[in-house]
Amino acid sequence: MENQNVPSIKSNNPAPTVEQINADKITQLANKYWAPHTTDIHLPFNSQIVDDIYIQEICASKFSIRRIMMLEFSQYLENFLWPNYHVESATRAHTMSIVVMVNEKFRERVQVWEAFEKNPTHFAGFFQKVLEACLEESIMDFDLKEQTALIVFLNHCFNSMEVPLVREEVKRLVSLSMWISLQEGRRELEFKKYPKWRKYWKVIRKKDNPELKEKLEWERKFLHRLMIKFMTILETIPLEEPVFPDKIRYCERFLELIIDLEALLPTRRFFNTVMDDCHLVVRCQLSNLLHRSEGGLFGQVLILY
Repeated sequence: MENQNVPSIKSNNPAPTVEQINADKITQLANKYWAPHTTDIHLPFNSQIVDDIYIQEICASKFSIRRIMMLEFSQYLENFLWPNYHVESATRAHTMSIVVMVNEKFRERVQVWEAFEKNPTHFAGFFQKVLEACLEESIMDFDLKEQTALIVFLNHCFNSMEVPLVREEVKRLVSLSMWISLQEGRRELEFKKYPKWRKYWKVIRKKDNPELKEKLEWERKFLHRLMIKFMTILETIPLEEPVFPDKIRYCERFLELIIDLEALLPTRRFFNTVMDDCHLVVRCQLSNLLHRSEGGLFGQVLILY
């Protein structure tokens, strides 16, 4: 006789079953608002639905892969989030939801940028909101999952330079004009080593539109400010006291971003000088995290330098 008390086998695979998908709250919402097979009965777009899903399904689950997979399976990004994204009215939850879904598409290795290329109107504004979120100053431990997601998204963008829509946004962050972040003495030293860059620098400064000066300087200083923020977070990690795991993960993902920027020819040429001027590698080598047991991966990534 079959043993009725045999425990069920637990799988490490987070993929939900067909029955779970059909009964899931996300599927029910998708059928009402964005599922491709129910277009005739879709309800009008409601931004509160986006906010609720972000808070209840993503944040409350601590960015659970299972919940995010459910959203991806329902075609949440291409059928609901992006078609209804408008820079002027988009909530933070809407922007962050797109970031999370793009990261999931990269994790699953499926087509990512097609939806944006079909409807590129608001991509520049969306990308600007992402950059602003990356530099938010008030960062508490519970915010670091969001900040890590933003760093991962940014890394995906830099690694998608072959996509014209993406390249148009990221190239401004790593051009010669980012040397505005250098100390004047260091910049002069670099110009003496590479005289042609001084000529290009003068041309860029002359062509700058005075009305856009504030925006241009913000973009050019973005990566420098992001590195300063990273080092500030890194230096809050104590040598022995307990540390929030998400803080360590943020530092690991940030180092991966830096390594990729250094590895890509279109980005490393001018970025490397700014990074060196920040003494980022030295600050990492002197950090407490490097001497903690949880800092093993951080140390392995740092060795790549």
